Amino acid sequence: MNYTLPLKNVGINDIPMVGGKNASLGEMLQNLTALGVTIPDGFVVTVTAYYAFLKHNGLDEKIKATVDAIDYDNIESLQRGGMQIRQSFLNGKFPAEMSEEITNCYLTLSAQYGQEMTDIAVRSSATAEDLPDASFAGQQETFLNVRGPEMLMDSIRKCFASLFTDRAISYRQSFGYNHLELALSVCVQKMVRSDLGTSGVAFSIDTESGFKDAVVINASYGLGEMIVQGAVSPDEYIVFKPLLKEGFNSIIEKRMGNKDIMMIYGEGGDERVKTIPTEDKFRKRFCLSDENILKLSKWVVIIEEYYSKIRDKWTPMDVEWAIDGLTKEMFIVQARPETIHSQKNPATITEYKIEDESRHEKVVVKGIAVGDKIGAGKATILYSMDKRVSEGHEFVPGSVLVTDMTDPDWEPIMKKASAIITNKGGRTCHAAIIAREMGIPAIVGCGNATELITEGQMVTASCAEGDQGFIYDGEIKYTKTEYDLSQLPEVKTDIMLNVASPGLAFQFSHLPNKGVGLAREEFIINNYIEVHPLALLNHRDLNDAALTKAIEKKITGYPDEETFFIDKLANGVAKIAASFYPNKTIVRFSDFKSNEYYNLLGGKYYEPSEENPMIGWRGASRYYSDAYKAAFGLECRAIKKVREEMGLKNVVVMIPFCRTVEELHKVTAVMKEFGLERGSSGLELYLMAEIPSNIMMAEEFAAHIDGFSIGSNDLTQLTLGLDRDSSLVAHLYDERNPAVKRMLEMLITAAKKAGVKVGICGQGPSDFPDFAQFLVGLGIDSISVTPDSVIKTVNAIAEAEALIEDKAAVLQMN
Repeated sequence: MNYTLPLKNVGINDIPMVGGKNASLGEMLQNLTALGVTIPDGFVVTVTAYYAFLKHNGLDEKIKATVDAIDYDNIESLQRGGMQIRQSFLNGKFPAEMSEEITNCYLTLSAQYGQEMTDIAVRSSATAEDLPDASFAGQQETFLNVRGPEMLMDSIRKCFASLFTDRAISYRQSFGYNHLELALSVCVQKMVRSDLGTSGVAFSIDTESGFKDAVVINASYGLGEMIVQGAVSPDEYIVFKPLLKEGFNSIIEKRMGNKDIMMIYGEGGDERVKTIPTEDKFRKRFCLSDENILKLSKWVVIIEEYYSKIRDKWTPMDVEWAIDGLTKEMFIVQARPETIHSQKNPATITEYKIEDESRHEKVVVKGIAVGDKIGAGKATILYSMDKRVSEGHEFVPGSVLVTDMTDPDWEPIMKKASAIITNKGGRTCHAAIIAREMGIPAIVGCGNATELITEGQMVTASCAEGDQGFIYDGEIKYTKTEYDLSQLPEVKTDIMLNVASPGLAFQFSHLPNKGVGLAREEFIINNYIEVHPLALLNHRDLNDAALTKAIEKKITGYPDEETFFIDKLANGVAKIAASFYPNKTIVRFSDFKSNEYYNLLGGKYYEPSEENPMIGWRGASRYYSDAYKAAFGLECRAIKKVREEMGLKNVVVMIPFCRTVEELHKVTAVMKEFGLERGSSGLELYLMAEIPSNIMMAEEFAAHIDGFSIGSNDLTQLTLGLDRDSSLVAHLYDERNPAVKRMLEMLITAAKKAGVKVGICGQGPSDFPDFAQFLVGLGIDSISVTPDSVIKTVNAIAEAEALIEDKAAVLQMN
């Protein structure tokens, strides 16, 4: 009887014999090696061996009797039953011929790698694992740095036993799987020395929004178990697939994690692996080079395309990878189908929105948002299932679980929680994976949530505000709205979006749109850079030690201050542009007022005190001034990087608050000096039409631009001569005032005569559907609105277009 098979001899059709994980590895080894994807070799202990082990030790009846007796609503009963079954496995013996066959395979593998007893990974592979409709993620065991036949056989026995961990029993019960119809195979695979290098996971889909065109990579030092377990906050990289395939350096996001600990090989004997602190110098740098980020992303795309082809449908993948610290080679060590977003209906979206405008005064702690939902409840703090089992079974359904990190043993409790909050972990840790699968909001990598949240405290966990998750004190009111996008009417007017936050861009990409009508640089600078650009460039000349220290901490991982600003701004813009590619993303150069710039780190050294900053030193007037030109140059270089290095040629630049045509020429001259020229590589230039002079001189401006974008907020303010920040005249502020509407009519007429595009990106159409209808009547090319207003704006425009058609039909009849 054959109990083993060479890994290269199994494939995707062999799941009943070798389990999902092994079938996938063998499939890749056979078919993707020729495409450059490297997989470590090994062999498989088949399901035949598992069944033979059961029979040899008479375990079938004992397992059936035990699982039938478990009360699945009682955690203590589940733990007791699981422990009894696992102990029966651990006390079991292998048939002699099985032990001999496995040992011979191991010795052959060792010889293949020129070693007497090579280091191996022993991985469980269940027959119901990694299926398209259920992941069974992390439910069975993996053992790393196993050496010698004795340790190998002991690890296989433990793998067999792990088919009946508490969480695996509970999971199968909830999905209706028969416990005795499932079996387990084991992969024995040559170890990759990532204990001396790096490792992690990668998805060929954004794990939060379901955005299809991204590769998301989590990486840390040492063996990959730390990321999977959620014990470390890893680096995160996002790569845009369409332009990666065209050869561009399409890394659109790099986020440095803490990486404070790492798992390495142990000292030998029973200590196979151990965890040590990461050296400070390694924590403060990105652990993957751009070259390796792109190489890994290309491999992930190859794997996704291969599996999509053999499954005859799009199949996003979840991949584990490792880089050998000795040879510097990269390897894929696991790959499985992603099972959450690939099953969703993209035509149906659910929007969660918090109504409390003062909520940020109630923030208790922040972390990484998993999903886009909101959950509230009383906090239950659990430090360890082992030490607090007595409290574990008392976990009240609907409570918010707060802990250091979770592992698969926590799943019976996790599914009862209204939200999950952890100190450690990244987007691909166990808590994140299970929370997505269960549809529960989770906020991971909070650092010290267990210290800042108190037992029994009412909290609200919000994952609906971008890639950062917020835990608020108390129960915060929110709304939940479901939309069926397939029922929306079609409209002729282009609907574009106003997008400020790169963290929400993937999520907004699912809305009906023709691109981004306004992407504000200010949000990126304020939230991702947080330092005045001139302070970045010149802080060492200011003799402010505290400022220099703060800036040096801020730019950790980057070679210098300029690179930090350019890369951070470029990544923010790129993430928005990639989300809506190939549709246009109109990026407005920075339009902070002096009082807003003052509030940035170091801003007090460079900003004047103005009586009315709203009509002071802002927009275009900054860009060519000697006092600010160097900072504007950084913005230009960031846009140049997005368009030329990353390949996002759909980025259009827009100049705000440009008072005269002469000022426009001065700005375009500075742009050219820093590598941006209208028409070069297809670069389009738009102008914000927000000052009466833009309207009066529209024909002259139009000769030097590709389009206007109406800023109705400032245009209303300056047309009516009022301060929109003043409550004393707020009752007069209305974009629908006849004077403002006449201005808009003049501009649209002039733009159409000049043959340039004209759209609107102000708040008016978002707030007032009748205003959107007015603009459609004038023949505006596009209306850009906030994402939360898309549905009502589409309906308003559809109604307006229908009225126009009806009027045209009546005129034709007459």
